[in-house]
Amino acid sequence: LKELEIKDTDFDSIINEVKTGKADFAAAGLSITEERLQEVDFSVEYAVSKQVIVVKDESSAESIEDFNGKKVAVQLGTIADLVLSDENPEVELVQHKKYLLAVEDLKADKVDAIVLDSLPAEEIINKNPELKILEKEVLTDKYGIAVQKGNTELLNQINEVLNELMNSGKIQEYTINYLGE
Repeated sequence: LKELEIKDTDFDSIINEVKTGKADFAAAGLSITEERLQEVDFSVEYAVSKQVIVVKDESSAESIEDFNGKKVAVQLGTIADLVLSDENPEVELVQHKKYLLAVEDLKADKVDAIVLDSLPAEEIINKNPELKILEKEVLTDKYGIAVQKGNTELLNQINEVLNELMNSGKIQEYTINYLGE
């Protein structure tokens, strides 16, 4: 048994914290990407997520291409931020540290949409009935826990626990219970 010390870190610096050994591992809804795999090792995939577009109810947009030349809010350092930067340069990104500010910007017409994970998006819609999620998703990605490259012992321990949690249905339960926090 080990004692867990949780460190609240800005999302865009999480990989660097693990890479430099300031953190032993990162468990923060981290998408497994080719770029990140060059810097850290990842556990088994424990969740699959969709990146969706949240807009005001009256919006007639249908896909990310409808936002070329428009402002779209993302959380800094997330897969939405990385993918839109690379694959949709015509979209004007507005990067936020927290989603709450993005929601306020959307409601105040400072941005035209928010791109984020479907689970927090559903929570946002529940609390803001004037907003909706577009049917067409931007992408689907897979989550894992990041450890420093070469830390096989810790990675094996994490994989063992994750496999146990997935087999017992606990991962899904935790995801649903802690969504809004």
